Amino acid sequence: MQALGMMSGTSLDGIDLAVLETDGEQQLVPGPHGFFAYADEDRQILREALSVGVSLPLAVLQQAERWPAILHTAERLITQRHIQAATAFQAQHHLSLSLIAMHGQTISHRPDDGFTLQIGDAAALAAETGIDVMADFRQADMRAGGQGAPLVPLFHAALIGDIVAPVAVLNMGGVANITWMDGQGDILAFDTGPANALIDDWMMRTRQLAYDADGAWAAQGQVNEAALAAYMADAYFTQKPPKSLDRLHFSLDGLNALSPPLSSEDGAATLTAFTAASIVAGLAQCPNLPERLILCGGGRHNKTLVAALGSHLGSDCELMMSEALGWQGDALEAQAFAWLGVRALKDLPLSLPSTTGARHPVSGGVLFETGA
Repeated sequence: MQALGMMSGTSLDGIDLAVLETDGEQQLVPGPHGFFAYADEDRQILREALSVGVSLPLAVLQQAERWPAILHTAERLITQRHIQAATAFQAQHHLSLSLIAMHGQTISHRPDDGFTLQIGDAAALAAETGIDVMADFRQADMRAGGQGAPLVPLFHAALIGDIVAPVAVLNMGGVANITWMDGQGDILAFDTGPANALIDDWMMRTRQLAYDADGAWAAQGQVNEAALAAYMADAYFTQKPPKSLDRLHFSLDGLNALSPPLSSEDGAATLTAFTAASIVAGLAQCPNLPERLILCGGGRHNKTLVAALGSHLGSDCELMMSEALGWQGDALEAQAFAWLGVRALKDLPLSLPSTTGARHPVSGGVLFETGA
């Protein structure tokens, strides 16, 4: 099938789109991919929705009729932007699609409560595009006792194929997640901590910039060791995987409280060091250190972050950009959901006990048909 994956991640920068011709198993033929950027006003609405979503009682989040107005506004926005992005992308590339896989925008992720919320009206997307839409990927896993995240690891394993040495894939979006594979069929996956989220938030607060391009601000700063130690003292890092995070589990509070306040450069340096240290702490929770760590997601463009990872790992673990394996690094997560959408149609597992903590392998997704 030719499927279009659409991913609006925790970085809140826009929608990644990628076409994959796939059987939901080992056939993986990439097609065109692209990016639909959110406007500054869009990102502000989504940030407000996130800040509300993290604080609302679970009983309110579970009933849309009780949502505050900002969540309804954000859902309408996400739905409209997905319709615009899919329509423009399909017209640009003259696609004949069998399926759209829509992740939606995560507003609240509370695995300890068995709850996750992704907004976006998949039925409206199906109606407007005339293409069936697979959505709501995480609920089935959570009903089976899983974390509902991360869901990309089985796609990483399919990409890796028959490599026999221990290897790991590190996806650095707003949150970082790792897929560790021993080369013998065993797989472990979990969120390691923040990737771009805190750095992006800091740059927006201090410089009104969406992100730290190339890690240039961090490269000019000095790490505040006390703040770094406080971040690394979080209980999440001693929790055994599989495990997953809400984007707002970590915040800027640890930096905002410092006196005198940190410069933009020193704050960026501290948060970049925290991201690197949390990833290394995650690798230490794997059965053994992989021979290669394959970098994907937007964080791989942050040269200061990649250099910090390399400094921590030294010669024990080779860092490799996803492009070195012929992968499309900026499209992988959208491709993953295209693949997961086809798997869901075939009732194949989207997650395993070792990737989300579910009691058994779980399929998932809800199909929204056009009725045509």
